[in-house]
Amino acid sequence: MLTSILGTAESFAVLGGSTVTNTGPTTITGDLGLYPGTSITGLASVTITGTVHDTDAVAEQAQVDNSTAYNGLAGMPVTNNLSGQDLGGLTLAPGVYHFDTAAQLTGILTLDAQGNNNAFWVFQIGSALTTASGSSVQVINFGSNGGSDDGVFWQVGSSATLGAGTSFEGNILALASITLDTSATILNGRALAQTAAVTMDTNAVSNVCPIGGPGYSGGLEFNPSGNIMPIPAIASVISGMKFDDLNASGVPNANDPGLAH
Repeated sequence: MLTSILGTAESFAVLGGSTVTNTGPTTITGDLGLYPGTSITGLASVTITGTVHDTDAVAEQAQVDNSTAYNGLAGMPVTNNLSGQDLGGLTLAPGVYHFDTAAQLTGILTLDAQGNNNAFWVFQIGSALTTASGSSVQVINFGSNGGSDDGVFWQVGSSATLGAGTSFEGNILALASITLDTSATILNGRALAQTAAVTMDTNAVSNVCPIGGPGYSGGLEFNPSGNIMPIPAIASVISGMKFDDLNASGVPNANDPGLAH
C-alpha cells in the first residue's frame, strides 16, 4: 500500500498547534493531537476512537509531516484558478484548484471522480476558507475501488471555518486555525492546524471513510525529488498485452493508451 502524503499525520483526525478546544458532545474517529501547545480542553465530552497525543513526540512528528504535505500541496501546478468564485454550485473534475486569496463555499460543491481510481482534488487557498451554514461537499462517480484511494486536500493559507451544520469532505491543512461551528462534520478527512487552535462544538470528525479507505488521503504521492505528484496509472498485463489501465478496469479499452504486445 502506498504511503499517504500526510505521513504520520494520517493517523490523526484532529491535530492542533496552539490549543484544542471542544464544547458539547463531539465524536472523533482517529487520533487527537496537539503540538507545540499544551492545552486540550473539553476532552471529557469527546467520544474518541483513537489515541490522545498531548504535546508528545508522536504529535511533534505529525506536525512535521503536516507541514511537509502543506508545502508540497502549495507547490503543485494549477489546473484552474477559481479566485473570486463561490465553490457552491460547482461540479469539479479531479485537479488542482487555486484561490489567490480567500475561498467561500455556500451550498453544495460536487467533486466528480468520473469513474477513475486515485482521483484527487487539491484546493490551494491563499488565505481563509469559510463555509456557510448547511453547506456540503459531495464526491460522486467513484472508480472501481469505491473511492477508497481518492484524495481531497484543502491547503489553507490562514484559517478555516466550517459553518454550522456543514457536511465537509477531505483533509484541511491550515497554516493557522480550524473552527468547526455547531454540528459541522468532517466524515471523510481531517482537521490539521499547524500553528493555531482547533475549536470544536458538537461535531463529528472521522479519518476513516464509511466506504472504506483512509479518509480521502490518496491519489497523490511524493516523487524522489520531494514534489507531490499524481499516483501513476496502473500498468496491467492481460494475455500478453501490456497497457496503461487508466481507469483500473482490468481490461483494455479506448481510454487506455500505450497498447503494445
